[in-house]
Amino acid sequence: MKRKKKSSAKPTTRHMPELFTKATFRQWFFGGIIATFLLGILLINALPQGVDVEIGQVARKDLAAPVTAINTEETERLREEAARHAVLQANEDPAYYLQNPAIVLRVEENITGVLNLLRAGIAPEPVEDVGFEVTPEVLSVSEIDRRLIRDWKMEIPKVSLEAIAELSYEEFDQFAQITTDLVLTTMAERISEDGLRDARDAFEAEIDRSALRGEPAHVATLIGRQLIQSNLVLDTEKVNQARQEAYDAVEPVRIMQGEIIVRKGDVVRAEHIQLLTDVGLIKTGRDYGVLAGLILTVIGIMTFMGFFLHQEHGKVLQNGTQLGLIGSVLVAVVAMGKLFSMLNWSDAAYLNPSALLGLLLTLLIDAQVASIATVVLAVILGLVFEMNWIVTVLALVGGLTAVLSVSKVSQRGDVMRAGFIVGGVNAFFLVALGLASQNLALALRSYLGLLSGVLASVIAIGVLPYLESLFKITSPIRLLELSNPNHPLLRRLMLEAPGTYHHSILVGNLAEAAAESIGADGLLARVGAHYHDIGKLRRPYFFVENQVGKDNPHDKMAPSLSTLIITSHVKDGLELASEFKMPPVVTQFIAQHHGTDLVRFFYHRACEASEDDTVEERDFRYLGPKPQGKEVAIVSLADATEAAVRSISKPNPGKIEGLVRKIIKDRLNSGELDESDLTFQDMDRIANAFTKVIMGMFHARVEYPEQITKEEIEGKKAKNGSFDK
Repeated sequence: MKRKKKSSAKPTTRHMPELFTKATFRQWFFGGIIATFLLGILLINALPQGVDVEIGQVARKDLAAPVTAINTEETERLREEAARHAVLQANEDPAYYLQNPAIVLRVEENITGVLNLLRAGIAPEPVEDVGFEVTPEVLSVSEIDRRLIRDWKMEIPKVSLEAIAELSYEEFDQFAQITTDLVLTTMAERISEDGLRDARDAFEAEIDRSALRGEPAHVATLIGRQLIQSNLVLDTEKVNQARQEAYDAVEPVRIMQGEIIVRKGDVVRAEHIQLLTDVGLIKTGRDYGVLAGLILTVIGIMTFMGFFLHQEHGKVLQNGTQLGLIGSVLVAVVAMGKLFSMLNWSDAAYLNPSALLGLLLTLLIDAQVASIATVVLAVILGLVFEMNWIVTVLALVGGLTAVLSVSKVSQRGDVMRAGFIVGGVNAFFLVALGLASQNLALALRSYLGLLSGVLASVIAIGVLPYLESLFKITSPIRLLELSNPNHPLLRRLMLEAPGTYHHSILVGNLAEAAAESIGADGLLARVGAHYHDIGKLRRPYFFVENQVGKDNPHDKMAPSLSTLIITSHVKDGLELASEFKMPPVVTQFIAQHHGTDLVRFFYHRACEASEDDTVEERDFRYLGPKPQGKEVAIVSLADATEAAVRSISKPNPGKIEGLVRKIIKDRLNSGELDESDLTFQDMDRIANAFTKVIMGMFHARVEYPEQITKEEIEGKKAKNGSFDK
């Protein structure tokens, strides 16, 4: 027995080397076999044999695609066409243009230069004598015109230039300020090539509304019309993104498996060679990269699962039967997925019943084991279906949903219900992923996800009995079938040993409640309790619970013979269990529920009858073994507790709890619980659960009054005058 509470700390990666140093040959063998089968399935039709054909030859036979593959040339053509169309649309869409600040800055520099040139044509105003003479250079109208054409490609009539030259500095500054402001204001707006004329017209309208009149207004208009230009440039990043989206949106053109590429008698052309290359029938060499990638992926994912099992479920790695079951189911479901991928139907991927693995491994082994196997399956199915990530998502989500749906089952119908739940989740995700990717066709295929879940549950129900029989593993559904009172053994026990049957039912109630209180398997404990005493069917009247109204045969027998008869019910029970093909998980309760306990009553009788103290205690003990697991230990305690509480007179909570804890303490001190997994905390919870259930057995009842006869009523009336008084 574990007397110290386990540490809650999880093992770290320093345990990784232990996976390799402590692994037995059997574990490596199983891992290698599973990996080999998975790799073999992945390589089916993945590396097809090549054919010897050349351009211009006449095909000697029909050449068909051995696998479904992508027509690279046609797919690339359609994608490039879609990309070009997207670029053309972007060039015509203003949303794909942005303002170029460099153009605005260049216009600002140009208008500053033009206005400075025009200002140089104005004669300076005379100034008073300041001690020295300053004579700025004044440009002629002809020079200004020449420079405008040379430097800015701008044409302004000489008459207009002469009018500007006659302005005063103050008038010119007003003209320059208004012109600059209106030009820059116009350039601040988004101006496309198509909208350039409208922008210039709008500028001219603003000039008309300004304070400028006459030639200055005319010159400002000419300057603005020649300087204002389109300030939008194509957003190359956005255009490239649109191009890539259009490119990626094109569905690959597929060459379907079995499709005839070249018919017998046809002349082989260049396009045929390309198609034959796409399906792998023409190879320039072996694709060692693909082979290496598949091998590394399988090894990596199998190592990941092995490390998880080593860290979280070491007992599974030590159990060859369970390893064989995991490998067999995983390989079978992957093979089923491969068959679906080879169908000449592109939607077969969504009908693949990948949740089957989660259903079976949860029912037969454990939810955590099923979860990690589901992760492995999802990765491998992604490879099987040509890197289809939607298949991976469905396999992962559907498989984990299956694990959660059958963690607790009470009948076979629950497996079918789980199938509908998985199907509903699959359908939901197909719709969600279809809407997210703007793929309406995927959303419309959601019904295939529903059918996938239902198909998985139907297959699970069908193959479950065969897997249980082949791998000697008992599922919760099998346990539920064994708990049926109409089972031949339980029916015989009820008819031939009713006291033992009643005792077994009560022990089952106690054991189930206690097991659930510590997180053990309550269903297993209850079923084990129902069958733990079936050996008493051989000689039912030698056991006190079946001796109602009969003499006790042990009163006339030697204690040693009585002990032999009592202890033999374990051996007799194992023989009956073998005859009725009971699973080992149930027969362990028959063999271990008494452990090596002492048959105290007959041992003390023998000691009292012996005069020379030669009585050997070992002759009055059960042969064992001691309880090996929590559920068996609980049934052992429940068996002793149920028998003992019958002797309590005037039971109350204190007496019952005291007796329960005394029995558990005695079993602990005698070493009967040393090989179980029970902790002290577990035993405290078991005692509380036993007490609660037993108190329900001894609940108070209403004391009914005795029946009052008609004569008593008449007598009371005569004596008292009224019965009510």
